[in-house]
Amino acid sequence: MPDVDPQEFRNALARWASGVTVLTARDAHGPLAMTAASFSSLSLDPPLVLVCIDLGALSHAGLVAAEGFVVNVLAADQADLSTRFARRGPEKWEGITMPEGPYGAPLPPMGTARLVCAHHAALDGGDHTILVGRVEHAEVTDRPPLVFWNRGYRELAG
Repeated sequence: MPDVDPQEFRNALARWASGVTVLTARDAHGPLAMTAASFSSLSLDPPLVLVCIDLGALSHAGLVAAEGFVVNVLAADQADLSTRFARRGPEKWEGITMPEGPYGAPLPPMGTARLVCAHHAALDGGDHTILVGRVEHAEVTDRPPLVFWNRGYRELAG
C-alpha cells in the first residue's frame, strides 16, 4: 500500500482532540519551554509519560539532555501560554518571569495538572524524539483543560 499523502495525514491528525502542555526544563544556557500536544501517559507501574519533541526544535537538545523536566497541562484560560511557547527563539521569554521548580525548570502558573519527571529514556521517533519521563510528583486542580482540535483551541462543553 502506498504511503499516505502528507496533507491528508495532517488533516486526519488535526481531527484528534488533545490537551495542551508546556514542557519546561533548564540547561546550561538557561530556561527551556515548548508547547507540546504530543503528550501521553505510558505506564502506571512505573509511572511514565511521554512527550514528542521535533528534531528541529531549538530546545530539542536541551530538553532531551535534561536530567528532569516538568509537564504543565494547561487550563482553558491559558491559550496565551501555549501560543507564547509554541514560538521559536529566545523572544518567547521576553516580559515573563517564572519561579524555578524541580530540576531548575521554570514553573508557569498552575493549570490543570503539573507532572515533575526525571529523564527516563529518549527514543527515536522519526522526525521527533520520544522523551520518556518517570513521574516523581503530580499536582492537579479542578480547572477545565485547554483543548486543541482541528488547528484551533477549544473548550469542553460542560
